[in-house]
Amino acid sequence: MQTDISTELFDETMLQHPKKYKVYLLNDDYTSMDFVVDILISLFHKSFEEAEKIMLEIHKKDRGLCGVYSHEIAETKVMQVQRHAKDSGFPLKATMEEE
Repeated sequence: MQTDISTELFDETMLQHPKKYKVYLLNDDYTSMDFVVDILISLFHKSFEEAEKIMLEIHKKDRGLCGVYSHEIAETKVMQVQRHAKDSGFPLKATMEEE
């Protein structure tokens, strides 16, 4: 008696993609635009042009999307932003939201 192995394996291994999270930087009245651009380049690996565009979006719309990541990476990015901002004396905040 032969069993259809491919059907059995397919039924048992239905995988779901991990949830993704959007990381945003929030506008404030104290953090310099240059510092925001530096954060976007150094932590989010944006080009200078992309960083300027996102920085202006933050300035005009009170927040700007920096990237979409897995939960662990998004959480790490938020913590890195807060640590760099605090070390530099700025109140810049980052948040993450489920996509």
